[in-house]
Amino acid sequence: MTMTLTHSSLALQGGPKTVRTEAGDLFRWPIITEEDEQAALEVLRAGKMSGIDVTQQFEEELAAWHGVRYALCHNTGTAALHTAMWACGVCSGTEIIAPSLTYWASAIPALSLGATPVFADVHRDTMCIDPRDIEHRITPRTRAIVAVHYCGYPCDMDPILDVARRHGVKVIEDVSHAHGGLYKGRLVGTMGDVGAFSMMSGKSLAIGEGGAFVTNDSELYERGLAFGHYERHRLVTDPALAALGGIPLAGVKYRMHQVSSAVGRVQLKYYSARMAEIQKAMNYFWDLLEGVPGLRAHRPAKDSGSTMGGWYAAHGLYRPDELGGLPIARFAEAVRAEGGICSPGCNFALHQHPVLNEADIYGDGKPTRIAHGEDVRQPTGSLPVTERMQEWVYNIPWFKHYRPECIEQHAAAYRKVAENADQLR
Repeated sequence: MTMTLTHSSLALQGGPKTVRTEAGDLFRWPIITEEDEQAALEVLRAGKMSGIDVTQQFEEELAAWHGVRYALCHNTGTAALHTAMWACGVCSGTEIIAPSLTYWASAIPALSLGATPVFADVHRDTMCIDPRDIEHRITPRTRAIVAVHYCGYPCDMDPILDVARRHGVKVIEDVSHAHGGLYKGRLVGTMGDVGAFSMMSGKSLAIGEGGAFVTNDSELYERGLAFGHYERHRLVTDPALAALGGIPLAGVKYRMHQVSSAVGRVQLKYYSARMAEIQKAMNYFWDLLEGVPGLRAHRPAKDSGSTMGGWYAAHGLYRPDELGGLPIARFAEAVRAEGGICSPGCNFALHQHPVLNEADIYGDGKPTRIAHGEDVRQPTGSLPVTERMQEWVYNIPWFKHYRPECIEQHAAAYRKVAENADQLR
C-alpha cells in the first residue's frame, strides 16, 4: 500500500491542494438505474401507490435478507421506531433508555406515547451507548433500551442484551446508520427484540423514503400491524387485538408508499455487492491513515467479526492532545482547503435540548418529559462524554466506489494537515 504525499506547505497557507482528481460519481448515492425507474413506473402506471402488494413482497425479501421471520414496512424510519416502542410496551408512565448522542427519532417518539426518555452516556471510541452506563438507569418503569448503531458502528450488544434480559426489558436496535453491519458476525437489527431503521434517500440502504422494523417475535409483529396498519388487521391473531380491527390503535397511517417499496426491492437486490465496495473503499482510506498522530479510525478492529455495514454518516475520531491542542474546527478547515471533505462534530446532545427540558408539547401544564413520570431531566455535566463528542469527531468522505487514486488523495489531505499541525497553531 503506497500513498504519495503532496508538498508539506498547507493549502490554507498558500501551498498546493492535495485533492486534485474530480470526484465524478465517487460520492453519488443512491445508485439509480433503469431497473429502479421501471419498478417505480410500474407502480405509478398501475395506480398502486397506496396498495400493499408490492410492499408485502419487499417485506418478505427484507425478512429473508435479515434472516428473521417478519419485516414490517413503514412510511418513515421515525414511524418504524415509534411502532417498535409501542410494540415493546412503551406507554404512559414508562421509560426508555437511549443514547443522547443520536438523531432525535431514536428517542423523541416516546414522548407521544406518554413515556419518558432517559439518556445514557456513550463510549468515546465507538460513539455508541456505553453498556456500563445503562444498568443503574433502569427502574421499574423501564420498558426498553434503544441501542443505536451510531454512524455505522455496531453497539456492544452482548452486555446490553445481558442487562436487558436480567431486568426483563426489551431491546430495540436502531439500525438507521448501519444497514448490513455485523456485530461479532451477527447482523445488526437481529439480536434485540426488534430492529428498526430508516431507508430515506441519504441512508446506505436508500429507497427514496421509508422505514421498517424486523423481528422474530410474532407478538411484536402483530402489535406493529395493529398500531398503524389498519388495512392489514386481518393478519392479527391475538384475540384482544383482533377485536379492535378496522382502526389503527395509534390513529396513524404508517404504510409505505409503494413507489418506495418497488425501488427498495431493486436496491436490496444489489445492496450486498454495493456495500462490499463501500467497505473496501472506506477501509482503504483508514488503512492509509494508520498511525497518523491525532487521527483514529471509527471502525471495529479487523479481527472482531464486526463491520460498519454501508458506512453511513462516516466519521473519524480526533485526539487534539496529539496535535498540540489544535481545535478540531481549525483542523477541518485545513483539510477542506486541501480539497478534502471534513467538518467537525456530530449530532447535538438530546438531553441538553429545550424539547427535552422545557417544551410542554401536549398542554400538560409542565414540560412533557416530566408530565407522566419522575423528573429525570439531565443537566449539563450529567453525560460528560456525550457533551464533549463535538470536540472529538469529524465527518470524512463517504466513498461509494473503490478508486484508489482518489481515495489516496483524500487520505493524503488528512495526513498532510495532521503532520503539519504546527503551522496552524
